[in-house]
Amino acid sequence: MRLPDPPDAAPGGPLAGLRVVEFAGLGPAPFACMLLADMGAEVATITRPDTPATDPRQIAGRGRLVVRADLKLPDARDRVLALLDTADVLVEGFRPGVMERLGLGPDAVAARNPRLVYGRMTGWGQHGPLAQAAGHDINYIALSGALHAIGPAGGPPVVPLNLVGDYGGGSLYLVTGILAALHEVRRSGRGQVVDAAITDGVLSLMSQCLSGALKGTYIERRGVNLLDGSAPHYGVYATADGGYMGVGPLEAPFFAQLCERLGVDPALRDARDDPSRWPALRAELAACFARKTRDEWARLFAGSDACVTPVLSLTEAAAHPHHLARRAFVDVGGIRQPAPAPRFSRTSSAPRPAQDTEIEALMERWLLERHDNSLAGPVV
Repeated sequence: MRLPDPPDAAPGGPLAGLRVVEFAGLGPAPFACMLLADMGAEVATITRPDTPATDPRQIAGRGRLVVRADLKLPDARDRVLALLDTADVLVEGFRPGVMERLGLGPDAVAARNPRLVYGRMTGWGQHGPLAQAAGHDINYIALSGALHAIGPAGGPPVVPLNLVGDYGGGSLYLVTGILAALHEVRRSGRGQVVDAAITDGVLSLMSQCLSGALKGTYIERRGVNLLDGSAPHYGVYATADGGYMGVGPLEAPFFAQLCERLGVDPALRDARDDPSRWPALRAELAACFARKTRDEWARLFAGSDACVTPVLSLTEAAAHPHHLARRAFVDVGGIRQPAPAPRFSRTSSAPRPAQDTEIEALMERWLLERHDNSLAGPVV
């Protein structure tokens, strides 16, 4: 079945009817809530009274109803608890114990709403020697083995932005856990805590490397394994104009296409499976790519199976014909930004800009609509 392009507007996504209360934070928790909102969930973000107005340029904050409340005040805390009575999911990203000290911990909330799924996003997890320690993405991926594995041979580890830890091991695992817990609620009628630690997620993401180490096919050094830059046919090459091409023809037929279109010396076209000749092959590939500009090579390799693509900036990516054809960018509140992913054949949703609301109005509407929540499901 062909999946449709993202519509300009849609009545809701696959999570339409799901109520999420997010306690404002930074990094992976807001991004996880963006994904839930993109899929149709209604996300109410509790933030401090002095928080500035919503900024449409903050992409991870899209799709929110922003509620301001001082959680240190008993009256405001009581209103938030009342809002949670009508919610399906809670998401928080504070250090362990903060929500409990505010009177909003899992036990206090479950006593009022036993079906609530309580999502907790931290770097180190809810327990362990480092649970209370400060940290950032680089610390989490350093302790999980991922940072050690990324970088050139003989050089230091290379920081892979904060994609591996915060958003890979953090946000995506939190969303997976929340959706799994929501599925289980339909059977048991009881919510549970989802303890999403970035370190746990990154260790899980390293499963392929760990499998290779167990089998002796992965060496715990940088730049000496097939997919970490060791192979000359899986890497990045500079072009005549200072641009770069990403090259990855791992399979023999694809490598043959690379050699043909690039004009590789025939004497080196059988060097793909001979590591002793890789230095010579790498030098040949580098010399070939240096003869033309990035865009010239992009046109030459377009439509081939050589697995060669230009390395684009964010601005360039938004204008690439493939992304344009898929409508991979959409307009949200006048800001061009990535469309929701993944796509659904029947229940696509369009992202919405964040907007402010009053907690009383939201509580009243959620209470009225609670019985129509299609995700609550029967208890069996």
